[in-house]
Amino acid sequence: MSMDNTSPVNRPRNWFSALAHPGIFLGWSRHFIRPLIFLTAVTFVIGLWFSFFNSPPDYQMGETVRIMYIHVPTAWLSQMIYSIMAISAIGSLVWRHPLADVAMKAAAPLGAAFTAMALFTGALWGRPTWGTYWEWDGRMTSTLVLFLMYLGLVALWNTFSEQSRGARIIAVFTLVGAINIPIIKFSVEWWNALHQPSIIKADGLSMPASIYTPLLIMTLAFTLLFFVLHLVNIRSEIFRRRANSLERRHVMESGSESGHGAGEWPDGNGNGRET
Repeated sequence: MSMDNTSPVNRPRNWFSALAHPGIFLGWSRHFIRPLIFLTAVTFVIGLWFSFFNSPPDYQMGETVRIMYIHVPTAWLSQMIYSIMAISAIGSLVWRHPLADVAMKAAAPLGAAFTAMALFTGALWGRPTWGTYWEWDGRMTSTLVLFLMYLGLVALWNTFSEQSRGARIIAVFTLVGAINIPIIKFSVEWWNALHQPSIIKADGLSMPASIYTPLLIMTLAFTLLFFVLHLVNIRSEIFRRRANSLERRHVMESGSESGHGAGEWPDGNGNGRET
């Protein structure tokens, strides 16, 4: 899929395609990066203040509850990011959108990082709360599988020199792996697990507002952080693909001008030989 600028021939047919076209995307997205960074920083400052200075210790977990203000947002992002990748995979397979596979690739390392943070903070939380760093219950195991899936997808992207050709294969693997997301979500209800069920119930919240408020703010802060990093990663990937495309074009034109095919190198006598 080409990462070139729009032209009259390849002009997007509707407003949504226009907004997401790589050339137009680079134009409008650069105006959002700095405001998003500022908003993210402000939200983190407010969230950290609530988390460490304006929220009480839990009556059971004590000060350990503050780990939750990092663990829960990163665990939420580990699932949200993969859901975004699955939606992007559909866009790549069904509509072959030029930005879908870029968004899918740009999200994978971020998903791996946030899932690693969720696993690490979960282990720190588990030791004083449950008496163990790790237990092979449904949610922990399925989250570990998610982390390994992220690493596998990142490695798979790196095996293809032509990213657009590997995008469809990786999109299929991504969609197959999406079955793990509902498993993580409902593992607490399906199997006996150490994790508590959802804090949002039909009769209200299962925790006091003094704890829920910083948790909500930190979740928003981490979500904004992801969108900033994802936006930057998408732009970087578009620029990288454009640079690779220009480099290949230059090599092909140079080979054509010198009388050699694109798959040939000149030998010592100036004649072309196949590689």
